[in-house]
Amino acid sequence: MTHTNAKKIYGLVGAEAVLTEQSDLRQYLTGISTSFGYVLIDKSGTVFYTDSRYLEAAEAALAGTDIQVKQFSGTLENLLKDYKEIAIPAARTYYPDYLKLIDAGKKIVDSGKAFFEAMSIKQEYELEYIKKACEITDRAFVDLLPRIKEGMSENEVAAELEYLMRLYGASGTSFDTIVAFSKNSSIPHHETGGDRLKFGDVILIDYGCKVGGYCSDCTRTFLFGDDKKHGEFIKNYNHVLNAHMLVKEKIKVGMTGREADAIARKYLEEHGLDKYFTHSLGHGIGINVHEYPNISPKSLHILQDGMVFSDEPGVYFEGDYGIRIEDTIAFKDGKVLSLTDSDKQLIIL
Repeated sequence: MTHTNAKKIYGLVGAEAVLTEQSDLRQYLTGISTSFGYVLIDKSGTVFYTDSRYLEAAEAALAGTDIQVKQFSGTLENLLKDYKEIAIPAARTYYPDYLKLIDAGKKIVDSGKAFFEAMSIKQEYELEYIKKACEITDRAFVDLLPRIKEGMSENEVAAELEYLMRLYGASGTSFDTIVAFSKNSSIPHHETGGDRLKFGDVILIDYGCKVGGYCSDCTRTFLFGDDKKHGEFIKNYNHVLNAHMLVKEKIKVGMTGREADAIARKYLEEHGLDKYFTHSLGHGIGINVHEYPNISPKSLHILQDGMVFSDEPGVYFEGDYGIRIEDTIAFKDGKVLSLTDSDKQLIIL
């Protein structure tokens, strides 16, 4: 079933007409993913304008919903000629496109806040898609472990993991899979490459998949063999794990992102590791793998029931190794629900 949110967004924005071009926001409104199209909502209803590549599929997907499908022809200016007021997501709109609307004499209203806030509170169907993506994420990781062999490249490990996620039902990845061996793991967003796995290496994998257009996000750090040289790594791994679990224990609805971030950061500070925690604790997850709310030292976003976000403390020692432990978690009926939950005790292959 295709779920549509057009009426909800129109009511929240309160403008004469709401125009949405951005692919992720279009998907939120229509429930379908396309690379081109405009969703136009006014008091008479919603129309999804697209081209011949998507027309047949869109008509089938949206049959029986409150959204009409029409082939886009002509110009955007002509499509909007009958409106004096147009709502667009201002922060997501290219300046030349904004100028075209201004030059056409349109009054501009920002729809961005309505989208960010509505998308941050997951409906039951959205949560089910994310849960399924997380189940695939966990299963693929467990089944990846026996496939990892000495001499494999980071790219080869990433390819195996992505294959497994697809095999188990994912439509694709949430983002470019990060596989980092040894010193590469000290770079939080390392670009997966051709380095080859050696006995005793640290392995950090940051990965996720999509189901129904919704994302999972997970990171696991582990060892490829025990060369008896990882005493400091093991100690720090346990500190990161404790920080991760402490967040799940203490985070609450009504906290700000800053207060939630401080749970992990304060624990790491007590163990002399806070200066190595170089990114925020987490971020919202949904259609996009990074969305509202932010969970960072400066965030005043209020955490609410129905939100889905990451819990990902990490420490990074430049040129040596990094550790990150991440789960996708949610607030459900005021309680923390861990959606990814594969074993986080240190794995030594």
